[in-house]
Amino acid sequence: MVRIVYKLRPAPYWRIPEHESWFSDMAAKGCHLKKVGLHFAKFVKGEPKNTRYRIEASSRKRMEPEQIQENSEKGWEYVDGYQYFHVFSSPAEFNALELHQDPLEYSSQLKEVESQLSAKASISFFGLFLMMLLIASFWFIDGTPMLVLIEGVVIPQTVLTLFIANTTLNLQRAASSISALRRDLSDGKPIGHVAPEKKHHRLSAITAFIFTLIIGLSAILPIIQLVENEASTLPETSENLPIVRLAEVDQTPGLVRTEPSDFDEEIDWGNYYSVQWSPLAPVQYEAYESGVISGELWKDDSGDGEYLPTIHSRVFQLRPPGMSDRLMADLMKRYSYSSSEKNYAEINHPDVDSLVIHEEGDLKEVFASKGKTVLYVQYFGRAEMEDIIEQSIGKVLQFQ
Repeated sequence: MVRIVYKLRPAPYWRIPEHESWFSDMAAKGCHLKKVGLHFAKFVKGEPKNTRYRIEASSRKRMEPEQIQENSEKGWEYVDGYQYFHVFSSPAEFNALELHQDPLEYSSQLKEVESQLSAKASISFFGLFLMMLLIASFWFIDGTPMLVLIEGVVIPQTVLTLFIANTTLNLQRAASSISALRRDLSDGKPIGHVAPEKKHHRLSAITAFIFTLIIGLSAILPIIQLVENEASTLPETSENLPIVRLAEVDQTPGLVRTEPSDFDEEIDWGNYYSVQWSPLAPVQYEAYESGVISGELWKDDSGDGEYLPTIHSRVFQLRPPGMSDRLMADLMKRYSYSSSEKNYAEINHPDVDSLVIHEEGDLKEVFASKGKTVLYVQYFGRAEMEDIIEQSIGKVLQFQ
């Protein structure tokens, strides 16, 4: 029965001596190279053998059959190729001739490989630049990076940008490695086949594993958010929802819910709530509610239109401690609009760690936190600020 073993490659793909030595070391342990992947190498278990490996760089990702045949006549069997590098093996007892006897000729052959890698690095750098501009606009355009991080929507795109940055760096390093190899060959120096100490191998393998793990987790993050996040029309009464309801702060007689603006929608977006998830805030609620009193005006007989109070709530249950203050500051920036910071007042309250209020006419806002819970309420109507504070603190304590 054939036994297959997969091993994380110990170095970036352009490090020729490290891979040649590693493949030989694995063969001596009874693991014989079968296929080389992006991060892993596939081996077949068997008897330990003393096998030499050589890697040939080529401008073609598929080795020409004529070249394979020529190397075979020298005693080298084609194993597999990855990127622009192709692996050949030969039993040590064959004492096969080196693939390239003329360093200058091989140096000329590598010029096209270097050019292709450099061109790809340039294209990748341009794409990376555009991605960085886009991501930076998401993170910093309104000066609320902590809120963006907590919401978690931009995390996959950010990791993708890091992946592109890593790819760009690898292409540039690969081009530089081939350039250095060409210089050595031009100076008449033969290719070295001795790898550095194995400590470097372990470090490269661990780094590649961690990076691969991060990329994998970021790939499934949008799927988790898609499954966990949901939006629904607010029920008329909901005692268990940890959000401040319009009827709890506005006691005006005759207040009823506004009619949906679009009857074709399954959700009344004028009266809805959503449940959201992110790695740093696994519990998030957001709600918007609007009401109307028929015949009631904003100001007595002023003709300013019907009285239409609204309330907008956001609640966050954070996972790591110590993020509440920064999140509150970002929420104030996100919803401050044209308001000045001097219009925000911090109040000491025995039941919460932090309480900030903002009032301008009929607009009233409350920012509160306790432990890992942060709440934001924006109300537009005639209710007193004290009622909004009382209800907001009650919802915060509901999480404790």
